[in-house]
Amino acid sequence: MGPTALGIAPGRNLVPTSSLTLSTAPSPELPARRRDRRGIALAIVLCAQLMIVLDLTVVNIALPSIARGLHFSAPSLAWVLNAYSLTFGGLLLLGGRAGDILGRRRTFMTGIAVFTAASLAGGLATSAAWLLAARALQGVGGAIASPAVLATIVSGFPEGRERTRALGVFTAVMMGGASLGLVLGGMITEWASWRWVLFVNVPIGIAVLVAAPRFLPESARQPGRFDIVGALTSTAGMSALVYAFLRAAASGWTDRLTLAAFTAAVALLAAFVVNETRSPQPITPLRLFADRSRSASYVARLLLVAGMFGMFFFLTQYVQEILRFSPLRAGVAFVPLTGALFAVSRLAPRLIARFGPKTPMVAGLLPVVAGMTWLTQITPGTSYVQGILGPMLLLGAGMGITFVPLTMASLAGVRPEDSGAASSMVNVTQQVGGALGLAILVTVFGTVSKNAARHPVPGAGPVARAHEILTHAMASSFTTAAVFDVCALLVITLAIRMQMARPATVTATDGS
Repeated sequence: MGPTALGIAPGRNLVPTSSLTLSTAPSPELPARRRDRRGIALAIVLCAQLMIVLDLTVVNIALPSIARGLHFSAPSLAWVLNAYSLTFGGLLLLGGRAGDILGRRRTFMTGIAVFTAASLAGGLATSAAWLLAARALQGVGGAIASPAVLATIVSGFPEGRERTRALGVFTAVMMGGASLGLVLGGMITEWASWRWVLFVNVPIGIAVLVAAPRFLPESARQPGRFDIVGALTSTAGMSALVYAFLRAAASGWTDRLTLAAFTAAVALLAAFVVNETRSPQPITPLRLFADRSRSASYVARLLLVAGMFGMFFFLTQYVQEILRFSPLRAGVAFVPLTGALFAVSRLAPRLIARFGPKTPMVAGLLPVVAGMTWLTQITPGTSYVQGILGPMLLLGAGMGITFVPLTMASLAGVRPEDSGAASSMVNVTQQVGGALGLAILVTVFGTVSKNAARHPVPGAGPVARAHEILTHAMASSFTTAAVFDVCALLVITLAIRMQMARPATVTATDGS
């Protein structure tokens, strides 16, 4: 397939004005057999990545069923999502380092084995604590396996049109998989039970483990050691921060445990930064943040995902609790978002080739802000067609355009020895953004709900009043999410510097 078919004009190169370098120098023709094996390897790791990403949202539709079956309280229900997100996001950098030291294929297979076993354990859970432990272990497995996906793209596809195309598929899997999880979650919950949203991972994981040794090449091991202190302080610090927000939603901002959790979070995260500056082999090389565009891309991704995951969490409950959709119908309700995201993401390489990466980022964020702002108008009388469908289409289209160039900004110009850490940071900001954003939005929801409950409306029945409080609190959470999106737009506009380079400035790197 030539460059024109991919929507990328030949002879054009994208680089930022700082140290980012995205080369479109023609790569040597690869033997057909090598190209085929490389494509199969990419398919294997993307299949695993899809499974891992699906588990971030596939349980959303099943949350009401899980709450009834295992007796979760409303505030603790968010931990079904956060137990996974926190261990996943917190240990991703350690997983990337493990791949460098132990070999990517070996580490990838270990992570998939842990993930598969934890999925089986979660499906068999008979208590809330059991399920949360299994979800946390799933996150550990995902963190070990996931860095190999982007590392495969960085090392196997040279910068330029081939990597842009591979990153387009990766972005569709990452962002489309999150919304696709809602659809599958609804189907599985409706036709089987919530337990099968976890059991379904078992045959997929086994298939990946069988195929990986045959088609995934093993990377050369690099000498080094693990930054255990960095991994523990970052994970514990983020967990304490998320817990502090959730505790504030349930018990108030002056609660002793809330204040203690915030204090612990600040201390642990400060210790993490100090450790990274002193460690000879840090889990997060701080030189990754020396480039302004790369740092801005991390911040923008964190803000965007923070709003998006909160939107999934609240809308899945709205369509089931207010609109009375069945789990299956609730899952299908998210198909327009998934369809728009997949369709538009295919246009991203064409837009990048014509306008450079920054313009599509900004253009994509405009419908995201508009869609999230639209959701702030939600009321008990809002119908699906009237107030949900339109925002979904805007959010899907905007995310589909934005995330491909945003991922390019995060990975371009990275040193070969930092490719594992840089790849992991893309996922770290996404998972930490989802967990932290959800915690903040749940806190806003809980605070607004309590305040609204103190002011009863005369003449309103208990059900109508409950629905009014619920939607008012959701609208406030969507307002916060819209603020996140506006901040992401400002970060991209003011801090990311990427432009079209002259064809003469060409550098060829394979990232291996």
